[in-house]
Amino acid sequence: MRINWLDEDTNAPALEEQVSKLEHFTNSLADGVIDADELSQQSNAMVAAMRAVQDDLTDEQHAKVTTLLVELTAFNIMKTLHELTVSRLQGIGAA
Repeated sequence: MRINWLDEDTNAPALEEQVSKLEHFTNSLADGVIDADELSQQSNAMVAAMRAVQDDLTDEQHAKVTTLLVELTAFNIMKTLHELTVSRLQGIGAA
């Protein structure tokens, strides 16, 4: 079954459901702290997934997937920084 990458109503990335199915991810989040070993395990899983795909792609597909990965990474960093800023500002307002 093909998984839609975008929410049809919002056009936002819609991969959270798939992420929540990653046992190593949910186990890592269970205590609310991501340690170096858990981060390394996720890095290894990511590298394995990338290696499994990149050689099967045509040059055109590879360029498109590379752009997708870069844009997704930029979005995730910006979203995290935005959420941290909002949380910090709410904390200042509550003090």
